[in-house]
Amino acid sequence: MHAGGHGWWGYPLPASDTKMTHAIRRAGTAMRIALALGALIALHAPTARAEQIVSARYAEPVERYGHYALGKPHEYARVVAKTDAGSEVVLELPADEVFEDLAPRLVRLSAGAQAELLVVVSARGSGSRLALVGLASGRLEIVARSAAIGTPNRWLNPVGVADLDGDGTAEIAAVTTPHIGGVLRVYRRSDARLVEISSLDGFSNHVYGSAELGLSKPALIAGRMQLLVPDAQRASVRVIALSGVSLVETGRCPLPAPITGPPALRVCEARLSSASSARRRWMATSRRARVAVSRSPDGRGTGHGHYAKGDQPTRMTRRAREQECQAA
Repeated sequence: MHAGGHGWWGYPLPASDTKMTHAIRRAGTAMRIALALGALIALHAPTARAEQIVSARYAEPVERYGHYALGKPHEYARVVAKTDAGSEVVLELPADEVFEDLAPRLVRLSAGAQAELLVVVSARGSGSRLALVGLASGRLEIVARSAAIGTPNRWLNPVGVADLDGDGTAEIAAVTTPHIGGVLRVYRRSDARLVEISSLDGFSNHVYGSAELGLSKPALIAGRMQLLVPDAQRASVRVIALSGVSLVETGRCPLPAPITGPPALRVCEARLSSASSARRRWMATSRRARVAVSRSPDGRGTGHGHYAKGDQPTRMTRRAREQECQAA
């Protein structure tokens, strides 16, 4: 690299610095050596990196709200986070709010973004809302929040954080009021707000009074991130995709009994993934067969249904067809 039109170390040098560059050249060899050494030291100096949250927990159970959607004692006054520098930082809520939750969720909304905590905050006058808690000037603060449900003792259960539209930035999904007419909502962060972009009725991912929050999740189904969320009776798991700004159902997994925990969700995920794979294999075989049908060995079209060896499409089994119907 050289000083001049392209600047030191390959970075563009502003046109206004041209006279300074000529002056440096005239200053002689000693000045150039000194500047080069200074730049080399700066290049190898440790790069300052922002302190990151690495873990967190709720603290100080309280009874000032008294809803207990998750059972006692899961309403808390404080969240305590530990950083990669080994320090602990604390955020305490006002007297009319609590964390109505089991544990903070450590999340990143995009590659290289700061780690933040996704939490559920409930207020005496307005019920629950989602919030992101992050480090700001060494302090723990709420850095973004959604609109509150608007009614006291109305709660929400996060589904997860995933890039649902493939743009490199994750969305946040949650079911509001899962005990009484649950609504699946998807949010995007816009500065200090979590903005709802789409919603769909007919879900429940929690049983009132239970500490089990794992009845829903994002999953990779049919080559894209989708949401697996139980229906309102928890009798089947609905597969939901974000299409533009609309939530659409792309499949459904019936259950032998209402879902009560993550094992049933994992079974559905495996079943849906298997059906998707079977469908892709069947379609690929059919495409190869259609190409082979079009010509006879002498190069002329025959109009007859002859297949190249090994390209005959196989019939899908009854089980595979049933799986495909559920995933369609």
